[in-house]
Amino acid sequence: MEHYDKIAQGCEPIEDSLMCYISGGGVCREFKELSNEVDELEDKADKIKRSIRNHLPMGLFMPVDKTVFFNYTRMQDNILDEGQRAMNWLLMRRVEIPQEFQQGLVDLVSECIQTVKLLRAALEATVGFLHGEHYDRNRAKDAIRAVRNQHREAAQTKRALVIAIYNSEMDFKDIHQLIHFAEDILSMSHNTEGCADLLRAMIAR
Repeated sequence: MEHYDKIAQGCEPIEDSLMCYISGGGVCREFKELSNEVDELEDKADKIKRSIRNHLPMGLFMPVDKTVFFNYTRMQDNILDEGQRAMNWLLMRRVEIPQEFQQGLVDLVSECIQTVKLLRAALEATVGFLHGEHYDRNRAKDAIRAVRNQHREAAQTKRALVIAIYNSEMDFKDIHQLIHFAEDILSMSHNTEGCADLLRAMIAR
């Protein structure tokens, strides 16, 4: 949960940075500062992940398979990595985002970050179930299903946006940048869905 909290904190400046980028018509000072903030939070999340992995005793009995557990921490860490990658595409060079795509990009970021936010409930419910704090299996499964459904909506938004951008009259460099940005932002949601799938596997075992 501590690791998740750092990932969730990193999502806030990502969302704020896009608003800054659009309103500023390109890379602004605030965008660079927010990008640095994401880098710092990602570094802290990495340290927490390493600490978790390095301090598990070899003989420790766990309610879930260690391989699944390690895969989960790696995938949860990847969420913010993809966010960093997306921001780097916008930092690479200034892109004037046409009015027709501004709201679509904001919606995509919001939907992907909403997927990450929904992971908290799924993680809390799964941990509680595995530790015997409650025996409501359906509660955990419903929270996991909510993450999957939200990712599906984000993927549909991304697909429609990428098609529109690719068929626009923008310079191809701008098209290339914005499509890569959209792909990496969706990867945040995709890795979150992967986390939900691993939580479901933990419950099943």
